[in-house]
Amino acid sequence: MPYEHPDTHGECGACQKHPPAFTRAIALYRYAPPVDHFIRALKFHQQLGLARLLGDQLSRRLLTETPRPELIIPVPLHRARLRERGYNQALEIARPVARALGVPLDFRSLVRVRATAPQTGMTVKARRKNLRGAFEVRNEAAVRNLRVALVDDVMTTGSTVQAAAQSLHASGASAVYIWIIARA
Repeated sequence: MPYEHPDTHGECGACQKHPPAFTRAIALYRYAPPVDHFIRALKFHQQLGLARLLGDQLSRRLLTETPRPELIIPVPLHRARLRERGYNQALEIARPVARALGVPLDFRSLVRVRATAPQTGMTVKARRKNLRGAFEVRNEAAVRNLRVALVDDVMTTGSTVQAAAQSLHASGASAVYIWIIARA
């Protein structure tokens, strides 16, 4: 079942008190069967064909989205996690999205500079602390004054995309949109 997270500014008391660093979050599905099984198979069992399928589904949803970003950035993995897994599932999802929308894909400018503990089972406060200082923009000129879409597989509390979006804004991005496959 398609799912769209509402515009984030002003939607809830927490967002009114502490507005998120992103402008809008769009999730294609709820993180529930069968989508959760697809994401776990992609993420942990090298089922890379699912990235293309999910990315194609996401791009179909986004074809009419305006304003369109000027750059797509997948949420990066730390180099140790990338070495362990062998690929970044967010990048693999972002490839067909960028191709379908005709928007440049940049997987080098935003980096995860600090390895973080897996967040499963952590509280919101612990997740935020875990991600503090985890992301850095290495090429500020690549994002300055641009609308950027961050692509990821799952958003649970929003802590990861919030930390990444804060880094992009600090480097001059004019807006950050969140595009994800599933929202927990």
